[in-house]
Amino acid sequence: MSTPPGSEGFERVRQALAARGHPHAPLWLTESARTSQEAADALGVALGQIAKSVIFRRKADDAVVLVIASGDRRVDEKRVASITGALARADAEFVKARTGFSIGGVAPLAHSAPPVTLIDRELFRFAEIWAAAGHPNGVFRLTPDQLGALTGAAVADVTRPPTP
Repeated sequence: MSTPPGSEGFERVRQALAARGHPHAPLWLTESARTSQEAADALGVALGQIAKSVIFRRKADDAVVLVIASGDRRVDEKRVASITGALARADAEFVKARTGFSIGGVAPLAHSAPPVTLIDRELFRFAEIWAAAGHPNGVFRLTPDQLGALTGAAVADVTRPPTP
């Protein structure tokens, strides 16, 4: 598989998945999957099956905090902060500089430096999920258990309850 032009992040994720023996190589979509809804529509899956990556900046030490949450849930910053410490928003420049990925393509692995990572428990509602593969057009398939194994992340309740 040749790497599409300008997709160094996609190649980094492909190599990381292969090195870890992950059974599903990343897919390059013809359309952008920058948002969870775009990804769900492109893949024909439920919005909740999209494992979105939300990046925060920890105030105490400027560390990257990555929350991997179900696409149909909103991350609750207060719940995350109760685990990681006080948080600040991460702008596009911070995300790119500290993860090596652009917003809309942040993968759960293969970061420039290891982030503090949490996986929201809501992802475990699904047998199969999809995550970004280092570029807004890249995705890969996995299970919630595989996500935990690939990232070594703790599982926590870090999203808001769904509104009726």
